[in-house]
Formats: sequence, structure tokens, C-alpha cells
Amino acid sequence: MTTHFITAEIDLQASPVALSDAIAAELQQRGEPLRWAITAVDETTQTATIEGVVTTADGTAPDTKLVASISE
Repeated sequence: MTTHFITAEIDLQASPVALSDAIAAELQQRGEPLRWAITAVDETTQTATIEGVVTTADGTAPDTKLVASISE
């Protein structure tokens, strides 16, 4: 098992529940999420920076820079 640090930029157009679900789903594509946090919000672009830690069983490194757009 290997741990990886992931950074993602998420659009803030969704509801808080949808945003949480979308963040978890996006990180799940890169491995098993252990934790994540919103570390910055850009009010101008209406995006949030997400930092998370995921594990992978096979030791392959996931894409560590993600950009996702989430809207209702």
C-alpha cells in the first residue's frame, strides 16, 4: 500500500452536500481517500483548492493534480 498527496481544484457552483460527494468521488478515482480538506477558496473564480491523501494497493502513482468542474 502506498499513500499519495492529491491536490484538486473544484468549482463551487454545487451545494455543500454535492460538493462533498463530488470531492470524495474525484479522489476515489485516484485511490482510497484517507482524508481531504478544503485549503483555499478563490472568490473571483469561485473555486476551492482541495488537498487529500489517498492510498493505492499496487503502488502506482495517481495523477496528483486534478481539476474538476462540479455544477448543479
